[in-house]
Amino acid sequence: MLEAATGQSSQMLNLVDKIQRLGVYYHFETEIETALRHIYETCDHHFDDLHTAALSFRLLRQQGYPVSCDMFDKFKNSKGEFQESIISDVRGMLSLYEATFLTIHGEDILDEALAFTTIQLQSALPNLSTPIKEQIIHALNQPIHKRLTRLDARRHILFSEQNDCHSKDLLNFAKLDFNLLQKLHQRELCEITRWWKDLDFAKKLPFARDRMVECYFWILGVYFEPQYLLARRMLTKVIAMISIIDDIYDVYGTLEELVLFTDAIESMIDEEMAKQGRSYCVDYAKSSMKILVRAYFEEAKWFHQGYVPTMEEYMQVALVTAGYKTLATSSFVGMGELATKEAFDWVSNDPLIVQAASVIARLKDDIVGHKFEQKRGHVASAVECYRKQHGTTEEEAIIELYKQVTHSWKDLNAECLRPTKVPMPLVARVLNLARVLYVIYQDEDGYTHSGTKVKNFVTSVLIDSMPINKKM
Repeated sequence: MLEAATGQSSQMLNLVDKIQRLGVYYHFETEIETALRHIYETCDHHFDDLHTAALSFRLLRQQGYPVSCDMFDKFKNSKGEFQESIISDVRGMLSLYEATFLTIHGEDILDEALAFTTIQLQSALPNLSTPIKEQIIHALNQPIHKRLTRLDARRHILFSEQNDCHSKDLLNFAKLDFNLLQKLHQRELCEITRWWKDLDFAKKLPFARDRMVECYFWILGVYFEPQYLLARRMLTKVIAMISIIDDIYDVYGTLEELVLFTDAIESMIDEEMAKQGRSYCVDYAKSSMKILVRAYFEEAKWFHQGYVPTMEEYMQVALVTAGYKTLATSSFVGMGELATKEAFDWVSNDPLIVQAASVIARLKDDIVGHKFEQKRGHVASAVECYRKQHGTTEEEAIIELYKQVTHSWKDLNAECLRPTKVPMPLVARVLNLARVLYVIYQDEDGYTHSGTKVKNFVTSVLIDSMPINKKM
């Protein structure tokens, strides 16, 4: 398919987009890289139509190519405003909207494009019919760059069935692939669930959140591909244990008990690390867990003392308790030879991409969950800390925190551009963790309150199979 489309860049770009959106791109990684590298190196991405220009920008940026946003200057008039003529190009406007989420710092034209396309697409909705109307509604709620692959694959497969402009062979292949992966993931989940039940935490620690299925879904967002079975199994167990430890510090232990608990965990980690010798992969993950536990204890002290820290104090600790650095480090453990000692050194030294993703994780969690957390008794969140320090209303504090989230997404995007400090598959795990956080904490704390939208996500990805056309 990809070879057949090489003669025309626009055709190639649309095919690559279709393959990626259907969730089968991991079968064609070499071919996709070759095609996009050719387009980038030959500067064959300066298109006159808005859709193709925006699509090329998004796909090249997603692949790590530092393509310039200057390509969009041609769609502005002499006053520096976007041309009115492109407003009626709804497909092009949607593609431009999607492209803006790959922005980095200093790209004012993309900030302007986001504001412009958002307003125009919202205004156009009443006059549109499906399927483009459904696409726009979903995009305005959740842009492609921040979606989870398996959720988007299912949605795009169902969407493609309702349209004539698609390859039936590719669509049927995507359905088969979805079902085969789902069977694999179901078997993995059964094995992990047995491990969890054997630990009997639901009975031993009834106050803690029992979220093994949700934990596995979380990790599917980080890596779903068949070859990462070991990585999924390991990281699911890590996040499940982090959740238990978090709840012990948050809602159960007295300060005296937590002192003993923290010392016990640190001693256990030290002993385990000594047994491992030079097993550096596990050592890095355990060291990260040790730092996390100490940060949980610091937050517990603040809560028991009734102390509301400054934003600077809070973020120094809360970026650790967000758990992101521990998960990012642990996500490398099952990545095979790609995860060298140098790669672990990099991720453990808090690079900008991990810092940015940690800010996104912490602030999104705090923004949507702070009211519930304060009711049940919890350390002050970023919302309370910001309000006290700056004397603002809750609404003003949340607006400012969202600005920080947007700033961090730009940092994250910049760190995904080539040349990267570590191989792209490792960078992708860090990015995917941020995407999971965005989806689960978009409107609410979907992990704590998992009976709502996250339950539907789990059903879509792990329970409901794709109906296959028997006349294939």
